Amino acid sequence: MGIRAFAQRKKRKVLTAKLDAGAVLNALPMAVVVVAEDGTILHVNDAGEQFFHGSATYLRGQRLQDMIPEDSPLFSVIEQARNDGNAVFEYGLNLNSPRIGRYFVNVQARPLNDDPGLVVLGLQERSIADKIDHQLSHRGAARSVSAMAHMLAHEVKNPLSGIRGAAQLLEDTLDAQDRSLTQLIRGEVDRICALVDRMEVFSDTGPLRREAVNIHEVLTRVRQLAENGFGRHVRIVENYDPSLPSVLGNRDQLVQVFLNLAKNAVEAAPTVGGEVILRTAYRPGVRFALAGRDSREHLPLMVSVEDNGEGIPEDMRAHIFDPFVTSKPKGSGLGLALVAKIIDDHGGTIEVDSAYKRTVIRVMLPMVRPVVEHPEGGAE
Repeated sequence: MGIRAFAQRKKRKVLTAKLDAGAVLNALPMAVVVVAEDGTILHVNDAGEQFFHGSATYLRGQRLQDMIPEDSPLFSVIEQARNDGNAVFEYGLNLNSPRIGRYFVNVQARPLNDDPGLVVLGLQERSIADKIDHQLSHRGAARSVSAMAHMLAHEVKNPLSGIRGAAQLLEDTLDAQDRSLTQLIRGEVDRICALVDRMEVFSDTGPLRREAVNIHEVLTRVRQLAENGFGRHVRIVENYDPSLPSVLGNRDQLVQVFLNLAKNAVEAAPTVGGEVILRTAYRPGVRFALAGRDSREHLPLMVSVEDNGEGIPEDMRAHIFDPFVTSKPKGSGLGLALVAKIIDDHGGTIEVDSAYKRTVIRVMLPMVRPVVEHPEGGAE
């Protein structure tokens, strides 16, 4: 064995020795609880402390039945895992307790191999899983709309031009009564071509040119446009973190994104008492594992647009970034699809939370990485 390989093996042994099971459990975002046969809580991780609103010292020795009503389906899941000796999964389980509040969770229960009477519970709020779904759904919408735009530009416009030309030639040989039919053909072809032209904005046009952008200047521009146009009837509130670093992005496209989101928020807000909040924040610990990328992306810059409208209809929430999906009587359904594509091009992601009187769309974006100076005079 070489010296290098020996050193690496020794390092792995040292790291393995330092690993502590408690530290590993505390790193998990889901609540993990070990429950005895009588329901006594024997262990709980950090996320479990937050879930049950108590410290691990306080919770150890408490009975789960004192935290959650005994008629809760959670206890059926625990009993099934204990009886079968296998893992049991339950998705979308409602937990309603005066002690801890109301949760909508995914549950995993598995008996310990060394002591089958003990069951390990994993409780994950569905809101976390739903956020992940929303973050990935806008990327799928961006890819689908780009492919659609590419197909329309190359496969539809050319034959449409031929149809229009043929109708125009026929028009010269027809009497006035029949010309109305060729004019109808030409008018419909022109209408379809106009729609295709609108879709071409989604097609891939090469690498995005990005630079350092002050996101607050972008939002100020958006607010000015809103207050002097479509947003005159609502109150627009700015809640910014002034220390926010620059965004790595394209200024004009970011203006387009947040102008679109602001317009949607204004249209959703009530005519009387309508309010739209533009908010920025820095989230240093937030990293996302994005599809098609090997590393976890650091997207610490959060920009949100919030309104106090009726909320997004539940059956539309999973599809709001898909093209041609809209709840507006005269909407085209292309605005949020364009937002999805631009954010995807920036390497960012989107979260959507919607309820009555509070809909928030959060956009996470990368920041400009500082240039590191080396003692030798170089930089990276």
